[in-house]
Amino acid sequence: MQGYAMLLAGAIGFVGSHFAMSHPLRAPMVARLGDKGFQLAYAAVSLLTLFLMVEGFKRAPVTEAFWPAGDALWAISTLLMLVASILFAGSLIGNPALPVPEAAAKRIAVKDPAGVFRITRHPMMWGFALWGISHILVAPRIDTFILCGAIIVLALVGARLQDAKKFILMGDAWLHWQGKTSFVPFGRGLAFPGWIALIGGVALWLGAQWAHMPLGVGAAGVFRWW
Repeated sequence: MQGYAMLLAGAIGFVGSHFAMSHPLRAPMVARLGDKGFQLAYAAVSLLTLFLMVEGFKRAPVTEAFWPAGDALWAISTLLMLVASILFAGSLIGNPALPVPEAAAKRIAVKDPAGVFRITRHPMMWGFALWGISHILVAPRIDTFILCGAIIVLALVGARLQDAKKFILMGDAWLHWQGKTSFVPFGRGLAFPGWIALIGGVALWLGAQWAHMPLGVGAAGVFRWW
């Protein structure tokens, strides 16, 4: 049970610290530590809690799966991972809402969404969420629920909180941007992610597939990722 305790503590700490330090604690911490000090503290807490999560996942016993992961679920999981990889790759290119709120507000007030931002205005967050969902589908165990559930909550709740934060910083410009984009992927219809995102995402997806091959299967008969 020590592994589960470590995993749960890491998951709660990882998600909770991100929410707290991104919102209510950010301003007082920046005032006390300065921008660089805050960034260092944020990184240190994130790395520590992530380490606890991963180490706890390694140590947690492999329990019986809640449902069998047949070929259909493996196919769905594989497809979700491909979409997640494309969204993540595209999110690294030309995010119109970063980094300076004032400059970003001017851009999004006159700019139409392009690339993966035509699919969702939170492509990176949805990339992480779909990663978590795809792994739960084929490894429905307690340890996977805790680890991947934490990532899913952080990504999707964090995306909603980011919408509220961006509105405070950018006002009507952000509302204008929200009106042209979707929170849920493909919520405004199908859209091409762009060649760079597509090629980069497929390369990332193929690399992940290759990296998983030598890891074998766990006692429950499903993939063990760590």
